Amino acid sequence: MLAGGVGGALVAFLAVGLLGVRGYVGNFLSFRGYPPPSEPAYVTKAGTQVQLSVRSPALGGRSQQVYVYLPPGYDAQSTRRYPVLYLLHGTPGRPLAWLETVRMGIIDDSDAALHEGQPLILVMPFGSTGTFTDTEWVDGVGRGNGWQTFVTRDLVHYVDAHYRTIASGAGRAIGGLSEGGYGAIDMALRHPGEFSVVESWSGYEQPAKLHSIYGTKLQLLAHNDPMTMLPRVAPALRRLHTYFWFYSGTRDRFRFQNQAFAGELTRLHVRRTFFETPGGHDWSLWRHFAPRGFLAAADGLRA
Repeated sequence: MLAGGVGGALVAFLAVGLLGVRGYVGNFLSFRGYPPPSEPAYVTKAGTQVQLSVRSPALGGRSQQVYVYLPPGYDAQSTRRYPVLYLLHGTPGRPLAWLETVRMGIIDDSDAALHEGQPLILVMPFGSTGTFTDTEWVDGVGRGNGWQTFVTRDLVHYVDAHYRTIASGAGRAIGGLSEGGYGAIDMALRHPGEFSVVESWSGYEQPAKLHSIYGTKLQLLAHNDPMTMLPRVAPALRRLHTYFWFYSGTRDRFRFQNQAFAGELTRLHVRRTFFETPGGHDWSLWRHFAPRGFLAAADGLRA
């Protein structure tokens, strides 16, 4: 009986331990080691998180997960229209990191409470078929891989049809971190006029030479190379007053690409803000500069 009791206790102990490990890992994946987001005491009214499933012809008719964050007061003000900030995650990544780790919803609520910048609708799509699946946010080879068209056409049309948005490029911003930053720049250059503010948080401008995405002969690479596209679309960007806001950490290997891109924007007289900051390519940097990124979009979009 004693041996059986000890064995049962050991099994129970291991089970509890495994549950604890699973909980810790789950918490880390959600919050990256940071505490769960919480509203500051001065915020009396919070926004609303909505989970959607958006069907996309560009993805072969599949339904794709999207999160929307509606700012405080959205439901109470039935006629007011809002600018929209589209946020693209990195790889590996998922859209909820924008709310759980970067805390963009908290920033939206805080700025509204403090009357700092205008409130924004945040739209955060899932840009792949799995957390570790790489798509580069482009229209890749093969059927059903139109990830860029999913965002710039299918998702934008859905959001404008279902929410009180300012349904024009003047009311839209797009941003992303790491690979999402590259995706944001690529989409803005391929679709000038679709977004008037473009943000890249530790992104890059030289697409990775991935045959699975750009083709066996990399035939789609030049069509998605920001440094190649920029001189061609610069006149449209100037006419539309498109604004680029981006940064790199001083230990980030992509900083040289960003320096070169910033130089080209300056040479071509395209509006931009670029800065380098101590740090690497990590969540601490993205969390720290998230409020500035939010305000860059809020201040640059039409109310």
